[in-house]
Amino acid sequence: MSLDPAESVRRAAITLSAVAQSGLHYADDRYDVDRYRKLEALARELLTVAGGGSDDGWRLQLGDDRGYATPKVDVRGALVDGRERVLLMRERLDGFWSLPGGWADPLDTPATAVEREVLEETGYGARAVKLVGCWDRDARGHTPRLPFSIYKLFFLCEATGEVGPPQALETLEVGWFGLDELPPLSTGRIDPWELGRIVAHHRDRSLPTEFD
Repeated sequence: MSLDPAESVRRAAITLSAVAQSGLHYADDRYDVDRYRKLEALARELLTVAGGGSDDGWRLQLGDDRGYATPKVDVRGALVDGRERVLLMRERLDGFWSLPGGWADPLDTPATAVEREVLEETGYGARAVKLVGCWDRDARGHTPRLPFSIYKLFFLCEATGEVGPPQALETLEVGWFGLDELPPLSTGRIDPWELGRIVAHHRDRSLPTEFD
């Protein structure tokens, strides 16, 4: 599949940024450090060309991540009721709907991370029972495009019976939705295809975990 020029530039910039980050982690020669700093700046310049924004904006998005560059890990947890409705939460950041979830924190297991996210963002206690899929964010076409690689882990969960108010910091409201009545989705976090695969795994727990 051929890529449009802007997407080709974006991918090249991500690769350059990762090389620069890893190089800065290992380099101990001041000339090498200077070269990697210049490579880092070039990556931001290319991201500005491909995706708009500003150098300062991309610097902020790339953040203070250091060390060898690896994909970030995003975990999402799904509770599905007897009517095959999925529990969604409306994001305070963009006003759209998503499965509860977010970045996995250091020292958390994937299951611990997703169970905490479900409880905090919906108020429902949950236990992770199955890894439905491990999918690459770019490969699945999520937008907007970001300047780093992300693996998205989707877990099927079971309710523990605990129900309380969600944390107001991130969540505007929660609700149960069938696949034929989905609200406007937060496209950077979830899409209808992924929700469909979750319901399929809810119907048949013997399905194997899916991955890119």
